[in-house]
Amino acid sequence: MNRARRALASGDILIFDGATGTLLQQRGLPPGQSPELFGLDNPEAVKTSHQDYIRAGAHAVTSNTFGGSRFKLPPGTDVTALNRRMAEIAREAAGDQVLVAGSIGPTGKFVQPMGKLTLRDLVDAFAEQVRGLVQGGADLLIAETHFDLAEAKAMVLACHEVCDLPVAVSMTFEGAASLTGTPPLVFADTMRNLGVDVIGVNCGLGPAGMMEVVRQWLPRASMPFLVKPNAGLPRLEDGRTVFPMGPEEFAAETAKFVELGAKVLCGCCGTTPAHIAALARAVAGRPWQRPEADAASMAVTSRACTVAVGGGHPLAVIGERINPTGKPVLTAELQNGELAEAGRLAAEQTECGAAILDVNVGAPMVVEAEVLPRLVLDLIGRTNAPLCLDSNDIAALSAGLWTYPGSPLVNSISGEPGRMEALGPLCRQMGAPFILLPLEGRKLPVTAAERLAIVERLVDKALGMGIPKHLIMVDALALTVSSKSEAALACFETIRHCREAWGLPTCLGLSNISFGLPARELVNSTFLAMCMGSGLAAVIANPNSARLRETAFAAEVLLARDPQAGRFIASYAGWKPSGGAASGPAGGAGTGAPAASDGSAATLRQAVVKGDKAALPGMIEAALAAGRAASEILNGELIPGILEVGEKYERKEYFLPQLLLSAETMRLGFERLKPLLADAGDGMSAGRIVMATVEGDIHDIGKNIVCLMLANNGFDVVDLGKDVPAERIVDEALSRNADVIGLSALMTTTMVRMSDTVRLRDEKGCRARIMVGGAVVTEAFAASIGADGYSLDAVGAVREAARLVDSARGCQSLENC
Repeated sequence: MNRARRALASGDILIFDGATGTLLQQRGLPPGQSPELFGLDNPEAVKTSHQDYIRAGAHAVTSNTFGGSRFKLPPGTDVTALNRRMAEIAREAAGDQVLVAGSIGPTGKFVQPMGKLTLRDLVDAFAEQVRGLVQGGADLLIAETHFDLAEAKAMVLACHEVCDLPVAVSMTFEGAASLTGTPPLVFADTMRNLGVDVIGVNCGLGPAGMMEVVRQWLPRASMPFLVKPNAGLPRLEDGRTVFPMGPEEFAAETAKFVELGAKVLCGCCGTTPAHIAALARAVAGRPWQRPEADAASMAVTSRACTVAVGGGHPLAVIGERINPTGKPVLTAELQNGELAEAGRLAAEQTECGAAILDVNVGAPMVVEAEVLPRLVLDLIGRTNAPLCLDSNDIAALSAGLWTYPGSPLVNSISGEPGRMEALGPLCRQMGAPFILLPLEGRKLPVTAAERLAIVERLVDKALGMGIPKHLIMVDALALTVSSKSEAALACFETIRHCREAWGLPTCLGLSNISFGLPARELVNSTFLAMCMGSGLAAVIANPNSARLRETAFAAEVLLARDPQAGRFIASYAGWKPSGGAASGPAGGAGTGAPAASDGSAATLRQAVVKGDKAALPGMIEAALAAGRAASEILNGELIPGILEVGEKYERKEYFLPQLLLSAETMRLGFERLKPLLADAGDGMSAGRIVMATVEGDIHDIGKNIVCLMLANNGFDVVDLGKDVPAERIVDEALSRNADVIGLSALMTTTMVRMSDTVRLRDEKGCRARIMVGGAVVTEAFAASIGADGYSLDAVGAVREAARLVDSARGCQSLENC
C-alpha cells in the first residue's frame, strides 16, 4: 500500500494546499502566461510556493500541472516531460513527509456529441499527463475543477490505464448541477462505479455554497471526499481582486465539513498559506468518521440522471422497445443507418415513465459495432434517461461503452464460455453495472436451485476479477409458465435468495412469463406485483402498458417505498375503475402545443425545443409546401422555440447538452429559410460579432460556448481566440465592420483588461457595441467600465447581442450614437 492509500485509510483529517496562482504571480508569473511553462523556467518559484504551504501545515501539495495537457500547452510541448518536471519539483519540496498530488485540470474541450473529440482522444491526452506525474514521484492523482462528467470519466480511465495510484476527482457545480448538467449525486454515483478513491468539489463557491453539494452526494458517497472552497466569492475593488474571507473565517466555515464526513480539506481561489494554516489549526486532533452511505445499491447513470436499483429503492422500469425484433420500421431504419424511429421510441418510453432505456440494434444486415455507438451518441443528446446497452456482440458493447459519459447498464453477462472473461474487466474499467444471466451451456435452469448455483459460480468469478459487487444485478430468468407451471415460483425464490442471502439486486424480462396465454397483460401485471413482493429491483418491460404502470405504482405504496403515497397520489388521484389514470406517471414538458402521443415533436416549435434535428427539415419542407411563408415559419415557430429553450435553461430545466442540441436544430432551420427570406425581401442578418478572451487570460471554454450559440442563432461570429490584445480586437472590429464586440474573462486579475478595449474603441471611433461576460464579471463591473451590455451566460448573450446589433445599426459611427 502506497503512502497516499495509507493516509486515506487512516482516521486523520488531511489538509491539502491552497491556491498557487497568486503565489506564483508574487514570484514573477506575468498575466496570461501558462503557469506550467513559467514553472519550467522558474523552478525555484514553484518550489518555494510548495514550501510555503508545507510550513502552513499542509499534508499534501498539488503539482503545478493544472493546465498541463496537450490542449492547453503550445503545440510541440513535451507534455509528459513537463508534467514529470513539475512533479519532481513538488517532490523535492515535499520530501518523504508530505504527499504530492498530481493535478489534472479540464482541457476546455467537449467530447461527442457536444464536441468533436472522442472519449478515447481525451483518455490519450490525459495519459500523457499521468505518465509524467507518476514518473516525477506523485503519490496520488487529482482531477480538479472539472465541469463535464465525460471528461472526468476520461481522466479516471487514463489514470487506471497508466498506474495504480489513488485517484481523486473534484467537480465544480453551479447551483444544482455542473455546467453540462450533472447533479452532485450523479457525479458521486458515476465516480463510485469507476472505482475512484476520493470525490470532491472545488472552485466557484465559498464554503457555505458547497454545503448543499456535499449533502446531496452523502446518501451514496461511501468513499472519502474532499472539499476545496474559494475564500468567498471575488469582487473587484480599486482595480484589484479581493476575496472577502480572511483566514480565520475561512477556516471556521470549512471545518464544518468534518461533521459531514469530509476526509480532505483544502483551499481554492483566494486562499493563501495563512488560510491553510488557520484551517489546519481548526481541525487539529479531530478524527475522520467515514460517512454512512447506501453502499449496497446499484446506480445506473447518464450525464444528468442517476437511477438507484435495489436496496429499498423504487422499481426501475427498463424500457424494452428499442429492439428491432417484431418492429419492421425500426429494423429498416437501422439497416439504412437511420436513427429517427429509435429516437421516437426513446421519447415515447420516457414520457411513459421508463427509468432506463434498453438499446438493442441486433437485426439482419446491421453491423452492431458501428450502429450501436452511433445510436448511443444520438440518444444521449435526446434523453436524460440512462441507457442499457443490449447486445451479444462484445465489440458492439465495447464501442457503445466508449461513447457513453456516465455508467450505462450492460445486458448481459452469462456463463457462456469466455463471456465473463471478455466483458467483466471491460465493465469494471468503464464503471458499467451489468446484468448477470444464469445460463451455462444449452440446458435452461428450470429450478431456483439450478439458477442460484450458476449465479454463485459467476459472482465468485466476477469478484475474483476485482469486479465490485455493486456492479452486479442478477436476471431471475422468467420462463414460460404455460409450459413450465413452476416457472414463476422459481423466479420468486431466486429473487428472495439473491436479495436476502447475497444482497444482490434482481431484474427480469416480464413478457416471457405469459407467452401462449390469453389476457397476457393481466398475467404480466400480477406476476410483476408478486415479484416486487419478493424483492425485485428492476423489470424489462413495455412502459406504455397502463396496467403495468398501475400495478407498479400501487405495489410501491404497499411495500412502503412511496412515503405517504406521494407518487401514487400525484399520478392516480383521478383514477376511474373503468381504466386509467387521470394523469400518467410521467408528463411531457409543455412546448406551446400538445405533444404527439408518442412523445415526438408535433410542431416546428417543439422540434426546436426538443432538439429534433432529424424531424425539423421534413417539417419545414411540409410547411413550405403548404404555402407558409419563410418569415412566418421563422418568426412564428423557430424563434419562439429557441426563446423557450433559453427560458428552460435559465430555470435549470435544460443544461448545456440540451441547449446546444436545440441551437444546432435552430441553425439547420435558419440555413434552410435564409435564401427564401432574402428572395422575399425579408432577409435577416442577425449581425456580425467579434469575440475574444481578453489579454492575459488563457481560458476560453465559456467564450467558445457563447460563439457556438451566437452562430447557431444566425450571427456572423469572428472568434479571435484567447489572450487577445485590445488593439487587435478593435482593429478587427473596424476592418470587418462589426456590430458588436464580445469580451470574455475568467480571472479577476484579467477582467480589468476589458476596459482597455472600451477605451480604444472610443478613441478609434469604432461603432461596435461592447458586450462583456465571464465567470467573475458582473453587471455592475460592466457599467463601471462603460460596456454597452453584459451577459451572465450563453443564452443571455444571444438576447443581449440582438439588442446591441439593433443599437449599433442605428448609427454609422460612435459620434452619431
